[in-house]
Amino acid sequence: MTGAAVAVEVVEVAPRDGLQDEPVVVPTADKVELIERALAAGVRRVEAVSFARPDRVPTMADAEEVMASVRRRPGTRLSGLVLNRRGLERALAAGVDDVQVVVVVTESFSRRNQGAGVEEALAMWASVAEEAHRSGVGASVTLAAAFGCPYEGTVDPSHVREVARRAAGAGPFEIALADTIGCAVPPEVDALVRGVAADTGLPVRLHLHNSRNTGYANAVAGLSAGAAALDAGIGGIGGCPFAPGATGNVATEDLVHLLDRMGIATGIDLDALLGTSAWLAATLGHPLPGQVARAGPFPTARAVAG
Repeated sequence: MTGAAVAVEVVEVAPRDGLQDEPVVVPTADKVELIERALAAGVRRVEAVSFARPDRVPTMADAEEVMASVRRRPGTRLSGLVLNRRGLERALAAGVDDVQVVVVVTESFSRRNQGAGVEEALAMWASVAEEAHRSGVGASVTLAAAFGCPYEGTVDPSHVREVARRAAGAGPFEIALADTIGCAVPPEVDALVRGVAADTGLPVRLHLHNSRNTGYANAVAGLSAGAAALDAGIGGIGGCPFAPGATGNVATEDLVHLLDRMGIATGIDLDALLGTSAWLAATLGHPLPGQVARAGPFPTARAVAG
């Protein structure tokens, strides 16, 4: 892979994007343990909670309790998803290290997901970013449905790049491109990562779902194109409650195994991830999509009987 990265930040999103899509509400103590296990494994940034309206996303209603209970580690960051100014107020009071804001790039999905059109979402993002900066907290924007929309189908890359340029005006520390429904293929990822990075001058993070089994190929393509960070969820859990057919994230343990074998450093302990994946499957009471937890890591040499 020409121009391949030698290191990449892997952002753990299972505590928020993963657990929000579970059919039952996971106890606060288990959410806290999942975050702490990820940090103990070497993850440096965790999307820990969402400050969405509790009546719309009841699985995330205990965000304040989770933030208050996690044992913080030096050099790590806990992020919170916010959708409006009220969510930002909650996030700041809870002590997040940075906030994540989602702008859906298609009109139909934006209205179903957030009850507002793209223009309104961009205005809200700018307002949230301004207040976050005033409070000394970093703000990141995720462009959802950047590669395809469950309601409108193909999304024009030039439109995504225009939304990215406008979002960049509010001063995010990065721009994330989300394959919300897992429909992207590597050439599309390569082109959009390069285009958005060139247009904005900002680091690009990729949020990849593996709905159609292209997530890992897309991760490699993104790294080759210069992506600075990759989202992943332990066990491969996740989805989007407002995107029909969307399934889980790329599994953190599978992604770290892939990157390790490619010689790309993540600073994350694969064995610790595998233990956490097994614990999470038992906690949730169902098998998880990740593959390395089933097959095991790359085998070491074994003595062969003569």
